[in-house]
Amino acid sequence: MCGIAGIFSFSEIDVSRSRLQLMNDALMHRGPDGEYIEMVSGQNVFGGMAHRRLAIIDRTETGIQPMHYLDRYVLIHNGEIYNYKELRAELEKKGLKFRTQSDTEVIAAAFHFFGRDCLEHFDGMFAFAIWDRETQKLFCARDRFGEKPFYYHFDEEKKSFLFASEMKAIWAAGVSREIDHAVLFQYLTTGHARIVWQPARSFYKNILQLPPAHCLEWSHAFPFPEITNYWDLDKETIIDIDEVTAEKKLTDLLEQSVSRRLRSDVPIGSSVSGGIDSSVIASICASAEGGRYNHHSFSAVFPGFEKDESAFIQQITDQCRLKSSIVLP
Repeated sequence: MCGIAGIFSFSEIDVSRSRLQLMNDALMHRGPDGEYIEMVSGQNVFGGMAHRRLAIIDRTETGIQPMHYLDRYVLIHNGEIYNYKELRAELEKKGLKFRTQSDTEVIAAAFHFFGRDCLEHFDGMFAFAIWDRETQKLFCARDRFGEKPFYYHFDEEKKSFLFASEMKAIWAAGVSREIDHAVLFQYLTTGHARIVWQPARSFYKNILQLPPAHCLEWSHAFPFPEITNYWDLDKETIIDIDEVTAEKKLTDLLEQSVSRRLRSDVPIGSSVSGGIDSSVIASICASAEGGRYNHHSFSAVFPGFEKDESAFIQQITDQCRLKSSIVLP
């Protein structure tokens, strides 16, 4: 994971490198491979973006963020676009050029070519923000299921917009903590921290979260954040498919999904519990790249517990020739 943070405002006094540094310091644990801050002010708008880097793909200096594209876009990104190689090849055929091997640059190129429709092309987990110097607009988005966090604060009086991967970074910028008692009450009584019909609410009144599968635009022309739902799960359509075809489709999707997640410039590991899900993933990994792929597995075992799955863990790690690490309570 990486950490992202930013401040945009109509007032120059709200945006400073020192304030962004406080936000970035609060996200130190999210990125041990570097920290970077850039001021990106435009006409009538003052802004800055900060990034904490955990380098997974393209660990060279060309992958440093905030990343520039076409001398027009400035981008910070937390997450991973799993189909970035396929999408990059598609964009190259359309004439776009790349200078890095990172998935972050693919986000910028896709945004340049498709606009906000780029979100329909991404297979991944992500939260990102793009500043467009030409249109003087900030575009932010969060992945379909909200795997990556995106919190924000909007000051209506100052017309200032702050965002970050974690609330603590927004607090570090000086935003007060005002508990939302309705959300707190729901959590204490039901155990659910999210109000389904108001997904943007958090435990704090003045800090909201960009809901999963939503994007956000902010600019001098439209000072209030404009939030749009770009995707929803289709629960109505019924596909007439026989069992054999369904089995093959499921297998193909699983293998494609796992193989895309093996794309990394650092060693990869997986959790093996002994259950069906983790065992299937480990088996697909073991057969990837013609059986040449091998990775590390991590498992928690509970000796003496009636549902301890140590035997099943041992079976799958032996069969898949995994380098296994066992954690005891």
